[in-house]
Amino acid sequence: MDKKNIRFYYGILLIAVGLGVFYRIPQVMPQIETIEFFKQKLLLVKLCFYILGLFLIVAGSIRIYRIRKIGKE
Repeated sequence: MDKKNIRFYYGILLIAVGLGVFYRIPQVMPQIETIEFFKQKLLLVKLCFYILGLFLIVAGSIRIYRIRKIGKE
């Protein structure tokens, strides 16, 4: 496999991990609520997780877009 294919599959992997973060947030938040330190900061923790998932999806999309854009030239 050449470097271009590895970058393409890495972009797909980033998107999959980002979607996995969105899928896992509702399942993990009840466990985080039990931690005393995070009881007053649940909104901030949830917001950070959603932003992390969004960054992963955007980064993977940009990587795939750039690979496809270069491939057409």
